[in-house]
Amino acid sequence: MLIAQLTDLHVRPPGQACYRVVETTMLAERALRAVARRPPAPDVVLITGDLTDCGLPEEYGVVATLLRRYAAAPVFCIPGNHDRREAMIAHLPDTRHADGFVQYAVEDYPVRLIMLDTVVPGHAHGELCARRLAWLDRTLAARPDRPTIIAMHHPPFICGIGHMDAISLREPGAFAAVLARHPQVERVVCGHHHRPVVTRIARAVVSIAPAVAHQVELDLRPDAPSAFVLEPPAYQLHHWSAEHGLVSHTAYVEDYPGPFPFVMEPEYPGRATDTNGHRE
Repeated sequence: MLIAQLTDLHVRPPGQACYRVVETTMLAERALRAVARRPPAPDVVLITGDLTDCGLPEEYGVVATLLRRYAAAPVFCIPGNHDRREAMIAHLPDTRHADGFVQYAVEDYPVRLIMLDTVVPGHAHGELCARRLAWLDRTLAARPDRPTIIAMHHPPFICGIGHMDAISLREPGAFAAVLARHPQVERVVCGHHHRPVVTRIARAVVSIAPAVAHQVELDLRPDAPSAFVLEPPAYQLHHWSAEHGLVSHTAYVEDYPGPFPFVMEPEYPGRATDTNGHRE
């Protein structure tokens, strides 16, 4: 099973740039097009929040158009702090929701997908209230034998970029306690921080995917200012097999020179070849 994870599209209305600098709608279109033409095609696409920049109906209209144009695989979305649940539900009609939250389980694949809503309306940070934590605990307990990925927008850990840590998931210990009770969770995939970051909570690897738009500046000084940079947009591919488990790759959206064959010099000391003639 191949899962493409895109995050933090920050789509704007036509003709408007995000933060008056970033052409996020163009970048979102390029990212979706890159995923659509990648061989082999992903089985599913996850979008882990901030589909839009302001949660406006016209922004969701652009997202809907892009998904209709490029998404060949099923797409599963959750909101981020830049989204509005009501507008997302109204203007993306395939959005699953229940009990006031955009969260749900996807049961149709070798890996079970749990899409978790961490949004606090009117705020940039994330929370998991008692209702959401209880839903997560019940949902995980229902299928303890299934390898599972949890997708959420706000990372449940401190990464060291101070201005982003200030708006990460509040009280992450409560989430970690639920996670510890369910060892079938292979991975927790997040967005929000606009950088690739990896840690471990309980028995699960927890990863943040880079954004398909702008990236947050990597500055680990305690007093670092809040800033973004136009590093290459990227997304992640998570490959599941029963033999090897979950393996993840970071893929860049843009095209670069290559691919070129590896032509080894005669002086190369690692001369051994495998049975197919490939150089080690």
